[in-house]
Amino acid sequence: MEADKIDYQNTGQVIDPEPLEKEPVFHDPSDSEKELTAFIVDHTDKWRDYRDSNFSEDWERYERTFRGVWDSNDKMRQSERSRVISPATQQAVETRHAEVMEAIFGQGEFFDIKDDLEDKTGSVDVEQMKAKLYEDFAQDKIRKSIDQIVLLGQIYGTGIGEITVSTEKQYKPMQVPVDNQQMAYGVGEKDRVCVKLIPVSPKNFLFDPNGTEINDCMGVAIERYLSIHKIAKGIADGKYLNVDIGTLYEDDSLESTTEKRNFEDDKVKILTYYGLVPREYLTVEGEEVVDLGVSNAIEDYSDMVEAIVVIANGSLLLKAEESPYMMQDRPVISYQDDTVPNRLLGRGTVEKASNMQSAIDGSMRSHMDALALTVAPMVAIDATRLPRGAKFEVKPGKAFLTNGAPNEIIFPFHFGTNDGAAMTTSKEFERMLLMATGTIDSNGSVSAVARDGQSMDMATATMIKKYKRTLVNFQEDFLIPFIYKASWRYMQFAPERYPSADVKFIPTATLGIIAREYEQKQLAFLIQTLGANSPLTPILMQGIIKNSSLNNREQMLEQMAKQSQPDPQQQQMAQQGVQLEMAKKQAEVQKLQAEAQKTTVEAQLAPEEAKAKMISALSNNLSEDDESGDFERRAKIAELMIAEKDIDSNERIAKMQTMTKIASDQIKKSPLQSDIVSGMQ
Repeated sequence: MEADKIDYQNTGQVIDPEPLEKEPVFHDPSDSEKELTAFIVDHTDKWRDYRDSNFSEDWERYERTFRGVWDSNDKMRQSERSRVISPATQQAVETRHAEVMEAIFGQGEFFDIKDDLEDKTGSVDVEQMKAKLYEDFAQDKIRKSIDQIVLLGQIYGTGIGEITVSTEKQYKPMQVPVDNQQMAYGVGEKDRVCVKLIPVSPKNFLFDPNGTEINDCMGVAIERYLSIHKIAKGIADGKYLNVDIGTLYEDDSLESTTEKRNFEDDKVKILTYYGLVPREYLTVEGEEVVDLGVSNAIEDYSDMVEAIVVIANGSLLLKAEESPYMMQDRPVISYQDDTVPNRLLGRGTVEKASNMQSAIDGSMRSHMDALALTVAPMVAIDATRLPRGAKFEVKPGKAFLTNGAPNEIIFPFHFGTNDGAAMTTSKEFERMLLMATGTIDSNGSVSAVARDGQSMDMATATMIKKYKRTLVNFQEDFLIPFIYKASWRYMQFAPERYPSADVKFIPTATLGIIAREYEQKQLAFLIQTLGANSPLTPILMQGIIKNSSLNNREQMLEQMAKQSQPDPQQQQMAQQGVQLEMAKKQAEVQKLQAEAQKTTVEAQLAPEEAKAKMISALSNNLSEDDESGDFERRAKIAELMIAEKDIDSNERIAKMQTMTKIASDQIKKSPLQSDIVSGMQ
């Protein structure tokens, strides 16, 4: 070994002739990894050809229209010189985008949670879980991501998002007591699981054309340029395989926006595939592969598993693994801004306005070109009578040298006056554009009103229905699936914060700003019609406040709820008053009953008293001459008087009984008595 060492310049310093730094050892791909890379690249190339041949040219034109960028391909005619672009489509996109965002986030909360009653594994505090989700979504800027995705959906017709999971260091100031008198100040850190939503442009999205939705496709892929330092960090952290990677920039079709000159340095082309791959391509070398006995034509598709594969620069495999997510779901979601049946990609606002936008631009440009001919001064000159080398220019204060009379050598002329019909026509085209997109113009008037003469309410209602259709697509195809997938990621990778539970998510976004204003108007009209004393008025007032965007909306609702509840003291006093009134009524009834009984007794005693008086009268004052005849006459008179008394007594008894019955019926029918009886029940 000593002979292999060299004495460096006879100084006694012995060094090893081998290099001081060894060459890095890169990952050598196996045959299965090579076949997997070829399988994915072959399929994604076909998907890219299908997408580019059908959609790429239109998407570039849609982007230019929205951004107001002129291109020679957008000329209406070869002689066109003007480059003006009408902002009608931009206004339609921004109006619809703002309306959808207001409908989603205008009320603050955009989803709700309810516990699954059929889940027998246990209950979960849904309010606490909802609060945690809102907190994490705010930290990961989910609202901003959704804003960009909705805008992409308005421009290209399809909103696409990629869900990523990562762990980040979270720092916060802390203070720790050292002893009873001193405190140490510093910074604490902890790992936090982040679930982010990455907006994806359709220009960066590849999908199986045989599928009509994400889960129906064999697979989907996202290709983009990433900075090489991110790839190097992933290799150092063990996230990617250690491959010999370099920078690559082929074209600018994958850039998020079209620029005059894109930055091309330190970029790596990354293809991330989410979908099914043959199981044998993911097996470790040495493992036995089961032969299913199928034909060679379908051998690759007979046994497939959900996987995540990352390929760099079109050939270098960085990552290949089965789906690590517990629900085996794909972390890509999409929705159609306007439904196109049996197709994954939808129809956007720019596509709806495309024809009318071209008509508006052509009309305005023709007007501008004609205006240039009529406004700019033009003259005819006799060149033989100008001084040699004279440079003819038209400007204020310019002196012209001529060989003769100037009015004979210089003759101004023009092509007539400019016709304003082109601008009038462009306004009509703009109205048609707003009608096609279902939006309102800058003056706030609804486009359908001017055309059909319908009322403002009918036109507004029609516009709201169109917005609701887009909102339903977004909620069912994008928002709720995203919340489910995000909650599953949190339950899997942050179980201490999110315990596993089967819950149901409900969208709460229903009305945009236009729909909300329209509904507020209807509620206010109902309140005017019913009046302030109607029992429905407080309920309608609560609806108006609930649909408003006031900052103190919750406080106002609480105050109204308190006012709607009766005061216990006032309720008790009112009840005591009712009881006193009822006691008074009962006393009156008892008095009437006593008088009726007294009258009855008197009526019963009256005949006996009459008989006694008659007997006394008959027994006295008898005539001595005809005592027997006188006695008979007095007896008959007494009988008649007794019969008359009986009739009077019976009439008084019947009258008193009738009065008693009427008084009892009136008390029973009294509202006061009814309230007391219902309260006692």
